[in-house]
Amino acid sequence: MGRITILSPKEIQAMRQACRIAADTLVMIGPHIRAGISTEEINTLVHEYTLAQDAIPAPLNYKGFPKSVCTSVNEVVCHGIPGPRVLQDGDIVNIDVTPIYPRRNGFHGDSSVTYYVGEPSPLARHVVEVAREALEIGIQQVRPGGFIGDIGAAIQAFAEAKGCSVVREYTGHGIGRIFHSEPSVPHYGLRGQGMRMRKGMAFTIEPMINLGRFEIDHLDDGWTVLTRDRSLSAQFEHTIVVTDEGCEVLTRRPARVVNSEDKPYARLGPLACWQPGS
Repeated sequence: MGRITILSPKEIQAMRQACRIAADTLVMIGPHIRAGISTEEINTLVHEYTLAQDAIPAPLNYKGFPKSVCTSVNEVVCHGIPGPRVLQDGDIVNIDVTPIYPRRNGFHGDSSVTYYVGEPSPLARHVVEVAREALEIGIQQVRPGGFIGDIGAAIQAFAEAKGCSVVREYTGHGIGRIFHSEPSVPHYGLRGQGMRMRKGMAFTIEPMINLGRFEIDHLDDGWTVLTRDRSLSAQFEHTIVVTDEGCEVLTRRPARVVNSEDKPYARLGPLACWQPGS
């Protein structure tokens, strides 16, 4: 296991600035998410906005990733590469941004939102809203002295009770000056397992929730991850830091995100039966 970084108050303040840029980027891009826009156009908007904040996009050239943002549409779980794909009415798309601020020796702010393109189907709305609520439930488990496993256990119990599944292979991660570090934060598991959380630890919680089964496939491009059964997948992500009594959500957005309506989950009807091909 790698070394766990405990951030100082000065470092946490620097993280707040990077995370605010991430949050603002997701607010900015919301009105642009509409039928007819390509994922390449989304990439350009995010790239230019990030540079305008005197930050740089961490995904660009990270281990060979060719773009500045991940755009994961419908059955794409994560790491979708922007390109010519044009969004259609009824699609869902996760936009995952990570600015580095300041540009030299800066901190990372990592966050994502799943947006609706036009009017979503009941099944699309179901998986998106389960993912949104799953993130909040995970955040509620964060406190000094608690176990990392408490986060995943709560997320898994909620998602499976709603008829969805949780991707196993990809987890939340430590973050700071380094993009991905310890601790690994699984979104499934058992309470009381894993390392104990400590004040000053910063990490992401980013559950990937599938409408069907949790198994995944990888495309030959080396990045794009799909649900194996090609069911819809949704994700929300925040960067948090452990505080004296709980946590601070560093990427909490200052304004409503257009095209990602935050409707109370209780308003949603029961999950209709999903079958492969539906």
